[in-house]
Amino acid sequence: MSQASHSIRTALVTGGNRGIGLETCRQLGRAGLDIVLAARDPARGRTAAQELTRQGLRVRGEELDITDGGSVRACAQRLAEAGIEVDVLVNNAGVYPTEPFFSLDEETMRQSVDVNLMGAFRTCRTFVPEMIRRGYGRVVNVSSGLGAMTDNVPSPAAYGIAKAALNALTLVVAAASPSSVKINAVCPGWVRTDMGGEWAPTTVERGADTVSWLALLPDDGPTGGFFRNRSRIPW
Repeated sequence: MSQASHSIRTALVTGGNRGIGLETCRQLGRAGLDIVLAARDPARGRTAAQELTRQGLRVRGEELDITDGGSVRACAQRLAEAGIEVDVLVNNAGVYPTEPFFSLDEETMRQSVDVNLMGAFRTCRTFVPEMIRRGYGRVVNVSSGLGAMTDNVPSPAAYGIAKAALNALTLVVAAASPSSVKINAVCPGWVRTDMGGEWAPTTVERGADTVSWLALLPDDGPTGGFFRNRSRIPW
C-alpha cells in the first residue's frame, strides 16, 4: 500500500480483525481509502487483511496493542518509515466486562479503563498531532450509549464508566484540536458481533455505518459530538 498520492486518505482502525472494526475497514475501503487494519494478534490481523485484499481493497495489516504505549509508538514508526500518513483514526478496540459494581474486582476495572479509555488516549496522543500539523484528520471513538450520563447510570459498571470517560476524552481532544481535525464519539447500537452476541438486533453493517460516516465527514462536518444512526445524541 502506497501513500504516493495524498488525495487518497488512509484510515487506521484498531481492533480491525473482527466485528465492527472489520466491517468499518470494509466500508472505508469501499469508499476509496487505504486501510491500516490494526490488531493485537498479528496472525488474526493478517488473515482479516488478506480477506479484504481478496475483495479488491487496499489493506495493510499491522500489529497494535493499544494497552502498550510502546506498541502504539512502534506501529506509528513503521507506518512513517513506509511513508504512510494516518488521516483517519477509528478507536474501535474494546472489552465488555459485565460484572455488577459490588462483584467488580480492581483488576477487571483496571483492564476496562486501560482498553476502553487509555487505548484511545494513547492512539490520539500518537496520531492526532500529525493530523493537526497536516491540517486534516478524522477521529472516531467507538463508545456506547451505556456510557451516557444524561438519561441513565453508566452500566455495566466497569464498561459504562470507561465509556463515559471515553466520551469525556472525545470532548477534551476535540477542544484541543482545530476544526480541520474532527473528533467524535459514536454509539453503534447493540450489534450482532462476538461482543454483542447473536441475539443483538443490529447488523454489523448497520452498526458500522455511523462509524464510517464520521470517518468521512466533510470539512464543514461536526466535531466534539456523540452520534447514533448519523444523529447527535445526549452525552
